[in-house]
Amino acid sequence: MNTSLTPEPAATEAAIQPAAPAQTARALLKQLQQQFPPFRDCLPLSIGIDKQILAQMPGIDKKLMRAALGIHTGSQRYLRVMEKATVRYDLDGKAGAEVTDVHRKHAKEVLKERLKKEAERKKAEREAAAEAEAAQQRQEKLNLLAAKFSKKG
Repeated sequence: MNTSLTPEPAATEAAIQPAAPAQTARALLKQLQQQFPPFRDCLPLSIGIDKQILAQMPGIDKKLMRAALGIHTGSQRYLRVMEKATVRYDLDGKAGAEVTDVHRKHAKEVLKERLKKEAERKKAEREAAAEAEAAQQRQEKLNLLAAKFSKKG
């Protein structure tokens, strides 16, 4: 028991209070994943899922919701599922409309482009590291030569 007059209880009370509604897109996405099976299982979402979310969570910030949806639908996991998907799902996990070939093709192209960019980034990193190593070796050789000839002089 704290008998001093320090404000420790206020600090612990603030920590115990339930968190405010999701204040970031990632926090909202986590909440959606906990509440709705299609988000948790990374199933293809039905078109117009934002309207379903607004109906079930009326106080939600639309911009925040759209950002959370963007994070989810842009994730590599979701795009991989969309590549092979045939059916979309609503918030309850019920099958709905079919996934069109256009949407499957788009997911495949986005993944391909991301993998290409990642490969280019890794290649550039390897080249930069090799260049730095070569520059360091050149400098060490120059230092050795400078030390060698300065001793004779």
